[in-house]
Amino acid sequence: MFPIVLAAVSAVAFGTADFSGGKASRRADPVAVTVVSQILSVPLLVALVLLVPGTPHPLDLGWGLLAGVAGAGGVMLLYRALATGMMAVVAPVTAITAAVVPIAAGLLTAHSPGTVALSGAGLAVVAIALVSLGEGGVSGRVSSRVLGTALGAGLLFGIFFALLGQADEDAGMWPVLAVRISSIAFGLGLAARTGVGLRLGRRAIGWAAAAGLLDSAANALYLAAAARGHLSIVAAIASLYPASTVLLALGVDRERLRPVQLAGLGFAVGALVLASV
Repeated sequence: MFPIVLAAVSAVAFGTADFSGGKASRRADPVAVTVVSQILSVPLLVALVLLVPGTPHPLDLGWGLLAGVAGAGGVMLLYRALATGMMAVVAPVTAITAAVVPIAAGLLTAHSPGTVALSGAGLAVVAIALVSLGEGGVSGRVSSRVLGTALGAGLLFGIFFALLGQADEDAGMWPVLAVRISSIAFGLGLAARTGVGLRLGRRAIGWAAAAGLLDSAANALYLAAAARGHLSIVAAIASLYPASTVLLALGVDRERLRPVQLAGLGFAVGALVLASV
């Protein structure tokens, strides 16, 4: 029961972090928001590394460094999509794309993911099609550009999880710290190359701080749940994190969805559960 609670809390934290990052990105450049939010989360990660026992090996740190680049790119794309499009649509599209990536990789490597997972992939396609519909059954508020950005973020998140999953469990939180180091370095380099300033306004920095701290806390909660419970069950529960983003978008931002889009969200939940089994 305790691992399920941990996974559920991690899902709420992940979804709330995405909502906070999206709000900050409406007031500042997504690259700046990503870098600043991750820098602000470093003290929490250092504390977690000291509290959670682990012995890192060079290979574990290497997987974390590679994953950090993919993760940073995914977060930047996600924040851009959340800032310009409907959060209630962008979050589920990104999540189910990330869940389908390992399934697609299994097909390409001749390792069948299984009938249930493949059913989840098929349902994901239907969900994406439904939630992206606007007025009159065509693209409306959800533009093709926003949808493409959300899909790109999901693809990078899928790569992130695949790379980070290669790290040994005995490494503790060290691979996650390696993720943060490389993601910050990547973000700083991109900001310098594109001329993006890292100074955020008072309201933006508040949302960015919330996004960074909640994301790091969610990672720690997920690792704790996975270490204590059955991975398939924990992953399925944690993958429902878009629910909190959607609820916050509907409640706080008063976003409105058509009935067909609400049906698509229902298909998205089913796709996430099936793809995680």
